[in-house]
Amino acid sequence: MRQDIDQDEWLDLLADDNNAVILDVRTEAEVKDGYIEDMKHIDFFEGQIFLEEIEKLDKSKNYYVYCRSGNRSGQACDIMEQMGFENTYNLEGGFMNWTGDIKED
Repeated sequence: MRQDIDQDEWLDLLADDNNAVILDVRTEAEVKDGYIEDMKHIDFFEGQIFLEEIEKLDKSKNYYVYCRSGNRSGQACDIMEQMGFENTYNLEGGFMNWTGDIKED
């Protein structure tokens, strides 16, 4: 089930979740501007490729999903739920409101 959570909830849940996967659904160009550490990147705008990559993921994991603003990641969570994923967490406000640590390549 999709849950929309803010950054504080995200960090609290993630700290105690040893079954977590952080999923970044932004574009490659957006990822170049920085990202949350240890994320897996699957571009939502890739359409069919996105669906194929999501299908390969372990549905028993807990997915913490983010995009730039929280819109695409919310849609991604909804799609994942339809595909049988049990726990998805959408980061409200997305990466543009993120004040935590970020990585850059």
